[in-house]
Amino acid sequence: MFKNVSIIGDGGMGTVLGMLLCDKGIATRIWGYSAGQLEQIAQNRENIKFLPGYKLPEELVFESDDKRIMAGAELIVSAVPCQFMRSVWTRLKDYVPRNVPIISVAKGIENDTLLRPTQILADVLMDNQTTRYAVLSGPTIADELARKLPATACSAASDEKLATEAQKTFSVPWFRVYTNTDIVGVELAGAMKNIIAIAAGIIDGTGAGDNAKAALLTRGLAEISRLGIAMGARPKTFSGLTGLGDLVTTCISPKGRNRSFGERIGGGQTQEKAQGASESVVEGIATCKSVVALAEQYNVEMPITQSVYQVLFENKPVQRAIKDLMKRRLKAE
Repeated sequence: MFKNVSIIGDGGMGTVLGMLLCDKGIATRIWGYSAGQLEQIAQNRENIKFLPGYKLPEELVFESDDKRIMAGAELIVSAVPCQFMRSVWTRLKDYVPRNVPIISVAKGIENDTLLRPTQILADVLMDNQTTRYAVLSGPTIADELARKLPATACSAASDEKLATEAQKTFSVPWFRVYTNTDIVGVELAGAMKNIIAIAAGIIDGTGAGDNAKAALLTRGLAEISRLGIAMGARPKTFSGLTGLGDLVTTCISPKGRNRSFGERIGGGQTQEKAQGASESVVEGIATCKSVVALAEQYNVEMPITQSVYQVLFENKPVQRAIKDLMKRRLKAE
């Protein structure tokens, strides 16, 4: 178990993991892109912007200095949204110590490069060849974690020893962590479920009903699995916590920002207004572009993802997108 952890990113997930680790007596520091915002969180002992309503433990340290945040760390957590990872880690790369593993909690696929979060880290930190990477992912709504409601996740790494070390570090009585060696499948599932969650929100916003939403989740999982398997993931990953589990939570939770964004779109709001209603990054928007490109590259059919793309980026009317999906050629499941 790691005893000294540095978290890069002061969003909701980074903050709640800091709270969890402090509860275990693990020395934990959080770094944020904005020194001013970080100072405000430290003074208020509350992350008003990203995790309001929860008092932060006095033991949780906030450090804005790029060099000092890395000093003495045994484990580094990357809690930066996927599309901002490259710029943040390019800034920090000169201070990243060798032989210290990095565990990512980001869920997305970088636009243009089409890289997963751990691949972005490896690309930016290519000079540090001794770094090992892992992923912590699953149905983990930050607000529920802050309330210490029962939750589960997977620690995924190709290095089984690292996955187990991370499992021991983050496991508490109310947060059960499993291990998984399919880092490709875990990252892809975590990214793609946000697109389906936007679609689920659109269903909610239009009042299309529970039958439609159940069909969406089922066929959405089929799309996620098809592309994941084509990219080398293990099929069973998509029926597990980081696949089906995370998909269900993201599509039904009123706290899920991707579902909530989709609901506003389904209710008739413009994309700009729907995005502006959330303080946090709606990862599924950018990820949708990347997944459409990957589907084309791997020749995988993803009609729901394509429909979300058309609604968001080609101004296709929501009702027309739903009708077109329902009128597709009949076939076997």
